[in-house]
Order: sequence, then structure tokens, then C-alpha cells
Amino acid sequence: VALDSIRLGAFDYFPKPIEKNRLEPAIRNAIKSFDLEREVEKLKENLQHEYSFDNIISADNKMQDAFKMISKVLNNDITVLIQGESGTGKELVARAIHYNGIRKNSPFVVVNCASIPRELLESELFGHEKGSFTGAHQRKIGKFELAKSGTIFLDEIGEMEMSLQAKILRVIQQKEFERIGGNEIIKSDVRIISATNRDLKNAVENKQFREDLYYRLSSFPIHIPALRERKGDIVVLINHFLQNFNKKLGKSIRGLTKNALKILYDYDWPGNVRELENTLERCLILEEGDQIDIDVLPANIVA
Repeated sequence: VALDSIRLGAFDYFPKPIEKNRLEPAIRNAIKSFDLEREVEKLKENLQHEYSFDNIISADNKMQDAFKMISKVLNNDITVLIQGESGTGKELVARAIHYNGIRKNSPFVVVNCASIPRELLESELFGHEKGSFTGAHQRKIGKFELAKSGTIFLDEIGEMEMSLQAKILRVIQQKEFERIGGNEIIKSDVRIISATNRDLKNAVENKQFREDLYYRLSSFPIHIPALRERKGDIVVLINHFLQNFNKKLGKSIRGLTKNALKILYDYDWPGNVRELENTLERCLILEEGDQIDIDVLPANIVA
């Protein structure tokens, strides 16, 4: 009866006669546990809201086409390749797919393949056993294990060396891998979403990327256009960032002067949305009036 009760959701079980010195701490712990569960649920809801499509700001038709593509992959496990320049919001799209999809209650694990030294990337992805190489003082659990039942996001996958690409291909095909220095076969139940700012087809032709892995990763490609290709979004994003940074910095900037707005609109934004966001935050910090004017814009943009 005790086991059945707890399995069905009871927090604790007491045989009669009830010991009062056990009852009070049990009730206190039950309340703490309930509060903790409620807090976790609230965090999950906040995550899902933060990465909902409502928060990927765009009014451009090209981005609306991308949204339609994104909506097609939410309720399946197809491998997705997100392509676009740096700063276009590829990770935001990956998070939106995860937190609105069937694996939303499981982990979302990010690996930036360009920022981790090549000799350490394999260990980061698959983990290693104690003593498997110099400096391996204890067992390390890799990102594929940490992402169990969830999603692993391989950012800048075009920077991954060929030998490691073969191991990623095995995970996709056979759903299993081994830690470095280990013999245990570890089953992998993860969704793989990857992203790159490189032309992978060109990399395949130049023998810099495996052709078989490219076709596996790009089962469902999604292209995120650069900001200069969707000029209409510049004004929409400026208003969005102004609202956010006014709250964050305690400011009350109403907008931009016509001249400042024209300069931002005409600029090519090589750093895309990320560059626009950083520029607006800098301008709000420097601006002492109620409108952003040319004098607080970065010199390279004005030039």
C-alpha cells in the first residue's frame, strides 16, 4: 500500500499510530517539494515563452517563410540544418524548435564547435574515461549523454575536423557512441540540430566536409536571411530593442531622429541582428536626451 500510494503521487506514508515527530517534518518537506516543483514548472513555461516564435521578431516575408519551415519540424525528430550568417539568430531558431517541440521537457544542450579546441571537442561531445589521456583524472560525461531524450545543438558544425565528422555520422546512423578510452556502447536518444555560416556544399566539393554527413545533417535545411536582405525588419527590431533596453537601463528614450534612423536603415549590418542589438544598447547608454541622434551612433556606421 505504501509503495502504491507513493507511485500514485503521495509524498509520504505513515502507519497508524502516527508519530507526531515524523509528521511535522514530513509536511514541511512536502510543502518545500511542492514549491520547488511549481518553480520548475514556472521556469519551463518562461523558457517556452522566451523561445516561442513570438520572440523571434520579424515582419519580413522571407522570415515568415522560415517560420513556416520551422513549424513543420516541431512534432518530429528530423535532423535540421540552420544556415545563415553570424548574428542572424540561428541558436534562437534552434531553441524555438526545441522548446515548442515534442522534446521540450528534456534538455537542450549547446556545443559551439568553433570555440572549443579541436583536440578537446571529441571529449566534450562524447566524454572520456578516467586515465584515457594525459589530464583525464576522472570520468567525464559528454554532451550527447547530457542531452539524453532532448536536443543537442551543434553550432558552427562546418568547423569540425573530418575525423570527428565520422563519429557524428555514426551517432546519427546507429544511435550509439563510446566515450574516449571506453568500451561501453552508449545508446543515444537525442535530436540533432546543427547550424553553420559556411557554404557546406562548397566545403564538400573542396573535401573539407564529409558528403555523407552533409546529406544526413541537411535532411531539413532552414535558411535564415541576413538583416540586409530584410530591410523592413530593421525598424521593427529597433523598436523591440528600444523597449527592452529602456527597461533594462532605466531609460525613457522615445525613438531615433530621422537622420539617425536613415543611417541605421542604410547600413549593411555585416554583424546582422546581433550587431544591431549591441549598437542600440550602446546608443541608449550614451544618449542623454529622449531621442537617439547621430552623435551617439558608432563612427564606423556613420561613415
